[in-house]
Amino acid sequence: MPQDPMDFEWSYWIEWGREHILWLLVGHLLVSQVSRLLMEKYKPWCLMVYGMAACWLLLGIRGFAVILLHATVSFAVAQFQLSLLTWLCSLILLSTLRIPAVEEAKRKWYDTENDYYLLLFTVSVRCLFCTSFSLEYCWHGRAQKSSHSFLWMLAYVFYYPMFHNGPLMNFDEFSKQMMREEAFSLKTNLGILIVGVIRIFFWWCLAELMIHLMYIHALCSSAPPLESASYWALG
Repeated sequence: MPQDPMDFEWSYWIEWGREHILWLLVGHLLVSQVSRLLMEKYKPWCLMVYGMAACWLLLGIRGFAVILLHATVSFAVAQFQLSLLTWLCSLILLSTLRIPAVEEAKRKWYDTENDYYLLLFTVSVRCLFCTSFSLEYCWHGRAQKSSHSFLWMLAYVFYYPMFHNGPLMNFDEFSKQMMREEAFSLKTNLGILIVGVIRIFFWWCLAELMIHLMYIHALCSSAPPLESASYWALG
């Protein structure tokens, strides 16, 4: 059964995943486990440095600088502790992605259109994380501000497993998980890894099956079949 050729996003992420992202996730796993064993206290910062290095490798120094600039601006605006100002800042930062002159300049940074789209996807999702951190900074009292430092923001923004397309986790949940000390157990960790791999494989197979059987994107890009179908069939 041939694949639906119109699903650009799935093909795009599969290609990136095979070439780079899968191996970078394996690297993250290794850094996480080594830092947990040897320097538990510094684990968030080890993962932050790894995420920054992965960002630099995939997006180049300019792409890295854009994400760092967005985080810096968001943190600076959060100092006013006004939620409305934080939302306004986030919307302005997102809107810069659609300015034609800025788009053209960023395209020139990369050899292919796919490289540019990776920057676009990543910056958009990072903006959500910057917004989450900034809002929680506004909502918390002075006593909790120490755990909402700029260094913690960078650890949150550059956490690699959620770097390119999420999922979104709010900062409070992220920091709690990072600061939680867990006893190392090879059997438990191996079990969690195996279950995680099985889950990913299951959903990947299901998505592939849908692309080969349902042709959702091809149908949506072709008007005659949609016009000939009844409202019940479309529903």
